Formats: sequence, structure tokens, C-alpha cells
Amino acid sequence: MKKIFLPQVLAGVLISTQMTFASTEAARVNDRVITLEDVNSKLAEVARANPLNAPTRKQILDDLIKREAAIQEAKKLRLDQDPVVTERINNVLFFALLEKKLGADFERMTLSEAEAKNWYEKNPEIRTSHIFVALPPDATADDEAKASKKLANALSEIKSGKVSFAEAAQKYSEDPSSAMGGDLDYRMKDRLDPSFYKAAIKLGKVGDITNPIRTPFGMHLVRLTGKHPWVEVDRTRVKRLIIEERRQELVGRFLNDLRQKTKVSISDKSLKD
Repeated sequence: MKKIFLPQVLAGVLISTQMTFASTEAARVNDRVITLEDVNSKLAEVARANPLNAPTRKQILDDLIKREAAIQEAKKLRLDQDPVVTERINNVLFFALLEKKLGADFERMTLSEAEAKNWYEKNPEIRTSHIFVALPPDATADDEAKASKKLANALSEIKSGKVSFAEAAQKYSEDPSSAMGGDLDYRMKDRLDPSFYKAAIKLGKVGDITNPIRTPFGMHLVRLTGKHPWVEVDRTRVKRLIIEERRQELVGRFLNDLRQKTKVSISDKSLKD
């Protein structure tokens, strides 16, 4: 005998009921009508999420009435015109547009093992240590020069053999990692600042150190201390990162194209800091 699971039974009942009572009024909250179609649709949604503990139509209707009463009260208070609420609504609309326009493309994305390996060879998981001097985003040229000089002195001491990189990190670095000799452990590119990562993977071999580099956080000396080969890496995580990168590229192209089709006027005053 063919087994029939509860979700299938619920779905069948809901579909047949929706066909019969699609536009029948179930309740009225002031001037807003809640139909049986609204109730059945919500019940089907809840049943799919929790088929073994589905509520009754009466419970669903009560929830819809309370929700509608709350929405009407919010509108009386003009919360829909509040800038914070408007911004939240706009965020929902933004992501709803991306899902509407690009959702199917996201679903069709595939990635072969060879493609993943090729990408990883250019974007490996690396282990680094750094010596860090913090700088604010609005740091002056003089501030940057002082930070660069401090790191240059540290680099000079390391190259002369006076101290090891770890000892220099403990002496000069302003990052909590200084207690561990500046060690940041293994990280993929998504967990490192782009400028930091780019400088690190350009180093020729493990043990090499960069000259002082600038990131939004400050200035760094970066030492490459390890690089995972493809056979040791978490390939699922790598593939997930690649897919996310491709999605971001797709979103970027879509938004750039949309901008080209939109009439835009920019005031020169808005560009002044």
C-alpha cells in the first residue's frame, strides 16, 4: 500500500479548499477584508514549515486579524513614513528585485572540480603574521610617514638578525595578535583585507616579508608563514566562496546596467568632503 505522508494530505486538502473558497470573505478588519484564500495560503505555508504541528484555520485567521490590526495601527501612527522604516522597506525591495531578476541565474550556477582547483591556485588559503600600526581613515600624510618609519625600523631589525619577526611583533605591533608573534593563522581571501591578501600572495616563498603596506585599518608588515595545497583545503568552503564571488559579479553587472538605463544627476557639491 502506498504511504501518504501528512504534508501531502495537508497540501491536498488545502488545494481543494482553496479552489472552493478562493474569494470568500473570512473576516473584516475595519475596511480590510481577509479572505479564505488568505487563510488557506497562510495555512499551507505554515504546514510546509511544520507539517506535524499545523495550526487550525481558526488559529491562522486569528493571527491574520491581529496582524492586520497591528498594521493598521502602525499606519495610523504614520510609521510607514518614518525614515528608519522606509529604509528597511527599501532594503527589502532591493533584495526582492535581485531575487526576482537574478534568482534563476543563481540557481543555474555550477562549478566543476577543475574550475575550483584553478581558482584556488590563484587564491590560496594562506597563513600570515603581521606587525601592525593603527591609523584612522582620515590620517594625514605625516601620520602615515611616522607609521611607515616605525615599521621600517622593525623590518631593519628583523633583517639584521637582532630580533625574529615574532619578537618584533611583540615589540612594535598594536594588534592583539602581537602576543602570538603577530600570527593570524590560516585564512581565505574573504577573511583578509584585499590589499593585505594581495600583498601576501605576491610574496615569493614562505618566510618572505612585505615592505610596509596600507589598508583601511593602518599599516602592516606582512610575513607569509604557510600556504595550504589543494589536497589539504576544505573544498566545500572553497566552492561556496567561488559561487558567492560569481553571484556578486552578476549582481554588479546587473546594477551597472540598471544605472546606465537610469537618468542620474549628480551635484558637484555632493562630491566635496
